[in-house]
Amino acid sequence: MVTAIESILYPFVVKFNEYLSNYILVFLLVGVGLWYTIKTRFVQIRCFKEGIYNSFGHPRWFGEKDENSVSPFQALTTAIAAQVGTGNIVGASAAILVGGPGAVFWMWVIAFFGMATIYAEAVLAVKTRIVEKDGTIKGGPVYYITTAFRDKLGKYLAAFFAIAIILALGFMGCMVQSNSISYTMQTAFGISPWIVGVILVILSGIVFIGGVRRLASVTEKLVPVMAATFLIGAFFVLTIRYNYLFETFKMIFQYAFEPQAIIGGGFWYAIKTAVSQGAKRGLFSNEAGMGSTPHIHALSRAKTPHEQGTIAMMGVFVDTFVVLTLNALVIISTLYTSDGLLSNGYTGAVTEILNKTNLVQTAFGSIMGSHLGAIFVAVCLCFFAFSSILCWNFFGKINTVYLFRRGNDKKAVFTYTLVSLCFIMMGSLVSSDLVWELTDMFNNLLVIPNVLALFALTNIVVNKCK
Repeated sequence: MVTAIESILYPFVVKFNEYLSNYILVFLLVGVGLWYTIKTRFVQIRCFKEGIYNSFGHPRWFGEKDENSVSPFQALTTAIAAQVGTGNIVGASAAILVGGPGAVFWMWVIAFFGMATIYAEAVLAVKTRIVEKDGTIKGGPVYYITTAFRDKLGKYLAAFFAIAIILALGFMGCMVQSNSISYTMQTAFGISPWIVGVILVILSGIVFIGGVRRLASVTEKLVPVMAATFLIGAFFVLTIRYNYLFETFKMIFQYAFEPQAIIGGGFWYAIKTAVSQGAKRGLFSNEAGMGSTPHIHALSRAKTPHEQGTIAMMGVFVDTFVVLTLNALVIISTLYTSDGLLSNGYTGAVTEILNKTNLVQTAFGSIMGSHLGAIFVAVCLCFFAFSSILCWNFFGKINTVYLFRRGNDKKAVFTYTLVSLCFIMMGSLVSSDLVWELTDMFNNLLVIPNVLALFALTNIVVNKCK
């Protein structure tokens, strides 16, 4: 029964995602990013140094104890924890396999404009948040969507956004992350998937119950460790392969505009594939324009909306221009260069050996040894995916509270948490291409109401931009 339903839904969802990615998503993401880049006079360049200072110059590393808010640094680390997940490893691998090395270039383009987009999202999240009498802070896209459209349209768009993000991140997104953890841990250590699932459910449940304070406390410690671990491993591989770095960068730029040479097909089909893969996986990676990270930026104790906006930009920078780029360089420099398995493209017998999940393990394993490479990627992916599970659940919880604000929201949150834990467990046990596609679909749909509100509230953002 389930197999029959999946066989019917899967091709429809794939086609729908292809349409969204190729004809709507690219234009929306690049459009709003370009719009705010111009309107803010290239804030991602002008205020980049300021963002570095606000983020790392004098952070309160462990923040003040507060049940309702987080320090600016905690907001950044929590945002990075949400952004740096399977999108940086599995998602980037899929983009390169399908769109070729040139997809990385289009991820950079999306991320550059995305820095202006996420600046606007953070500014609006802080500006439109609601502080209750007991100090509770409520903020996120649903609040600036209803600010942008004060009639029934705003309520409908906000409700659509809330439902979509609960499904995309709180449920199916967590399932995708736990599935990636389970697969790599089984490959690297031979650990049974159900054991991984039980451990994930227990650890996640502990953090879920602790609320925003425990989440921020975990992420501000976890993010620096996971980033350092991955950077050390990536730099080790790239140091060994330094002779191929020029060739690697050359392929990224060459195949961004001549993708048919590596992925086959006609020119326009190939360029569309490369660009759409870069846009789709770029969104899944840095989440700029999707409306996820504004939830945590709304809770920041930053002095001004502008300050939090500059801090938010650093999240996209770290996610795409540091972590994702290093991962892509490792893949291309080891597998796509003249002596690599994919030097002639993803064709022939190699398609039976490599897929989006084991591609990174193969890349690191080619230098570290297959066993050590599998262990390294499994540990990094476990860090990345687990941190995303924690943050995505929290984002979904905020929207659950919004939807049931006039009813028993505590009961709704309890139910939401239980269902989310069930999805985490299911994800560790089963793999479903349909779930991946559904996650992509709802991620894509989130963009529409979020971007409409961003355009409508341009004056607020520009007025706050220095």
